[in-house]
Amino acid sequence: MNKPPRKAPPPRFRIVQERPDRRPLIATALALAWLASLAAAWVAAEYRAAPRLGAVSAELERTRGDLRHWRGQAERLRQREATLARSDQISRAANREIQSTLAAREQEIADLRANLAFYERLVGATEQPKGLNVHSAQFAAEAGGTWRYQIVLTQSLNRGGVSRGQLRFAIEGVRDGKLATVEWDELHQRSGVPPQAYSFRYFQQLDGSVMLPPGFTPQRVRVSLQGEGVALEQTLDWNRAAT
Repeated sequence: MNKPPRKAPPPRFRIVQERPDRRPLIATALALAWLASLAAAWVAAEYRAAPRLGAVSAELERTRGDLRHWRGQAERLRQREATLARSDQISRAANREIQSTLAAREQEIADLRANLAFYERLVGATEQPKGLNVHSAQFAAEAGGTWRYQIVLTQSLNRGGVSRGQLRFAIEGVRDGKLATVEWDELHQRSGVPPQAYSFRYFQQLDGSVMLPPGFTPQRVRVSLQGEGVALEQTLDWNRAAT
């Protein structure tokens, strides 16, 4: 009896053909599908919003127009405000200048009225007109040993005319038991002192300061006036002149 042939043992190694990796392909397909869904969603949203897109655009344009209008209005208001501020500044400056001028004119009027009243008291309503005249001379002691003088000149003969000239004075008295005269230069304690000028229509008050020497007792004031064709010398009592 013949034995059946023995089967060969199976091979220990099998050759398997390697299949390609499809995972990158699947990932790419999923990404494309996601992008497509986004595009579809955008198109759908645009389609749904399309009916209002024109109205929104028109409203936006109107808003921009209103904004331009109000910006222009604000700029015009700023310019107007600047113009008004400048005008107000000019008006205030002009008003201050006018007020200053009015105050100066009022002061001049007050001075003229005071001068007129003073002149009327000087000449008197019934006194006869006089030419150039030394109406008064007053001396007041000052700190430091000086004497402040005020000499008033008047004239009522040439109404409207101007009296011009120069004034000097000397003070007569007693020094060291002897009669003495302190002249113009010595009163000012320097030589070559120019005379004091005067120019007036009705009256003028001249003032200044002089120094009397030590040990000198004043008794009289001798005032000399040299004017246009006029030379005048008047002596006034010191006791009446001093205050």
